[in-house]
Amino acid sequence: MNWLLRHPSLFLLFGLGCLVVGLLSVGVYVLIRPERVSPTRAPALPAEGFDHVPFAQLLERFVSPEGEVDYAGWHGDARAREELEGYLANLAAVSPQSAPARFAEPGARLSYWLNAYNACVIVGVLRNWPLKSVHEVQGPAEITAGFGFFARLEFDLGGDWMTLHHLEQSLIRVEFTDPRVHFVLNCASGGCPPIRPQIPTGPDLEARLSKAAHDFVNDPRQIQIDSEAKRVRVSSIFVWYESDFTAALQRRGLPPSEQTLLRYLEDLAEAPLASRLREAREAGFQVEALDYDWSLNGR
Repeated sequence: MNWLLRHPSLFLLFGLGCLVVGLLSVGVYVLIRPERVSPTRAPALPAEGFDHVPFAQLLERFVSPEGEVDYAGWHGDARAREELEGYLANLAAVSPQSAPARFAEPGARLSYWLNAYNACVIVGVLRNWPLKSVHEVQGPAEITAGFGFFARLEFDLGGDWMTLHHLEQSLIRVEFTDPRVHFVLNCASGGCPPIRPQIPTGPDLEARLSKAAHDFVNDPRQIQIDSEAKRVRVSSIFVWYESDFTAALQRRGLPPSEQTLLRYLEDLAEAPLASRLREAREAGFQVEALDYDWSLNGR
């Protein structure tokens, strides 16, 4: 203490240092602070459970069988936007975390989170319309491409504010270990698995997940085999989440040598793609990611 009293300038330097750190912290917060997307309507919940029908009806109106979304038509229809806001209000009112009794049926929890993700993505697009890509939604500082849309917009889900990034990476992938979720989550981009009017919910959840996985793997745009170069080029989704797909093979009890991405794809592929994938796997072909299409999945 006596030493500090003999050097009072140290107190000044310490205070200035704290001030600088504080100002920097405030500046960083201003640049990356979340933007909360609140519902504009009051919730209208059923007495029990959770009703996804309003969202499904909207998708039937504005989504083509191929998964192209008529965002312009949706945005131009004030009543349709109000109906979507009503669904968003119900998502904000309850969730499997805040009201678990409403989601007691098998698959109800997963259905809620999958549909919540897709609905919030659409709300994010419509609130920022017009767009050519979700990458156009940017905050004061865009730390990485897509930050403004996926990591800055926050949605109220059962009283908890979540970004799309948190919802997918820290909740859905952690709580549910089924890699098929990657085939129904839609990020409003051309590279995503298509969003379908038939939403994954209720007794149809298992069938929807299986069909989505089958359709995506057998889409010729998602897997390209170059036998001459000994390469298999696949959707970036398979590379980003490779550990999720190989973990599913591990849970099935396959030997370590077969716990590979190509084996996962092979099991879902139809002939002759399945045979070509098996040959590529046995020959040790290198796997590479295709460029991801971030253009809006609109008509």
